[in-house]
Amino acid sequence: MTYLRALREQRRGIVVLLGWSVLEGVPALLSGRLVGLAVDRGFGAGRPWVGVGWLLLFAAVAVLGGFGLRQVFMRLGAVVEPLRDALVRQVVRGVLHGGSQTRQPDASAVARITRHVEVVRDATAGVLVQARALLVTTAAALVGLAVTVSSLAWLVILPVVAALVLFGLLLPSLARGQRRLVLADEESAAVAGTVLLGMRDVVAVGGSEQALHDVMEQVNRQASATVRMACATALRGVVIALGGFAPLVLLLLVAPGMVRAGTLSVGEVLGAVVYLSTSVQPALRRLADTTSTIVLRLVVALRRLAEAAPPVDVPGGDAVPEGREIELSGVTFGWSATAEPVVRSLDLVLPEGAHLAVIGPSGIGKSTLAGLITGMVEPQAGVVRFGGVPVRSVAPGVRHERIALVPQETYLFTGTVRENLALFAPAASDAALLSAAEAVGATDLITRLGGLSGSVGHAGGGLSAGEAQLLAAARVHASPADVVILDEAASALDPSAEAVVEHAFAARGGTLIVIAHRLSSALRADLVLLMDGGPPLLGSHQDLLANSPLYRDLMAAWQPTPIAP
Repeated sequence: MTYLRALREQRRGIVVLLGWSVLEGVPALLSGRLVGLAVDRGFGAGRPWVGVGWLLLFAAVAVLGGFGLRQVFMRLGAVVEPLRDALVRQVVRGVLHGGSQTRQPDASAVARITRHVEVVRDATAGVLVQARALLVTTAAALVGLAVTVSSLAWLVILPVVAALVLFGLLLPSLARGQRRLVLADEESAAVAGTVLLGMRDVVAVGGSEQALHDVMEQVNRQASATVRMACATALRGVVIALGGFAPLVLLLLVAPGMVRAGTLSVGEVLGAVVYLSTSVQPALRRLADTTSTIVLRLVVALRRLAEAAPPVDVPGGDAVPEGREIELSGVTFGWSATAEPVVRSLDLVLPEGAHLAVIGPSGIGKSTLAGLITGMVEPQAGVVRFGGVPVRSVAPGVRHERIALVPQETYLFTGTVRENLALFAPAASDAALLSAAEAVGATDLITRLGGLSGSVGHAGGGLSAGEAQLLAAARVHASPADVVILDEAASALDPSAEAVVEHAFAARGGTLIVIAHRLSSALRADLVLLMDGGPPLLGSHQDLLANSPLYRDLMAAWQPTPIAP
């Protein structure tokens, strides 16, 4: 599990925190004893300066404990920040590799990152602070109390045990309430995000009232879950108060008689009060906060992250391909065990240098095919081979270098034009990068941006979608990849600019797979793969015209003049 693995990686920092915790627990161990000695041997014996000395020693011990607590907080960030980064990477990978295949922003994923991951981060910090202090401080206080007034230990044990039992009975309902609250928050974010993204369509079809009703229904559910959780939390407070105040009340009722009988001194009673009021009672409150608030939130958030963004099985291996041929043998893939496969029993052999166009209706599995070829998606049946070996067994570094995917959604980052173009070829010369840009038709764009030293904004800010796709195409053209997959990578370009990009990659050498946005891509390819939900059809443009009525219909609808078989 990502969470436990990240904690194990920080075990040295956790050990350091525990070491400083021992120093923090010294005041809890000695507080009541020092106060009792100040009364019995100092103020109560008519020697005030001796009493002041014991209190000064108590103050010094308190300062020492405060120094230990300060060190704990100073070192806390070194443990929890790497943990948060690991969880954010898990959520992002889960979204990128998930089965929804949506091209719209995922509002629920944003909620998971901004809420659940931060809950885990804050809760982990709370556990490291509160649970650690609870164990150290409570143990030290109980040891000190037992030494100081051993005959009254039962006054503390019975109420505390009763409170803990009642508190344990409340935990299941608290857990259910916390989970309802988390799910209500996520559902509200998802519904509101969907409505806001489609606001223009909502208004156009007159669906404003229905959209408002859907959003308010989720808001009301969230409010109801919040109120129920607040009631459970209030009941928890009553139970903890019982365990915290009952021992103190019992002590005040029993202690006067024991003092008169001479079995307890005034200083010992005062020391017991100090232990109960400054250590045991706060420890019980921290127990309530740590268990029912921090730990419960931590468990629920981790469970939700695991459900919505499970760890991604990133393929790895050490095989080295012996060639560049791509072969799919009986490949079948569906997004769940019960879902209809989007790729079924596909056999395909692409020799080195092949130029394939993949066409078919939207959502038919064309992008899934790209994921299968790159090895990022594992087939449910069959095998995908690259260079004679299963693609998912190829060493990751080799696979990433030799197979390049250019998606429709372009990724550009803040930096210079050169840094963006050289992402996959960091050692490429300026001349090579400019040559790649010229090949795909991006020379004028780079000139306008100020050359290779010009700047690119965050996510390509200031560039049109087509301009961003040109830079992405130039970047891959400059890479050493043997296989290039264009997954609607020129969808934002006009037909002539798209043709330039495809011709550039065809002339570059290597294998080219074009997931077609326009049917003109099929005319430029050597082979065409038609996916329509049934058995895929593979052949040249002329072969498919002669043998596939669907292909003829698609071409006839696209071209202004009839197409003869």
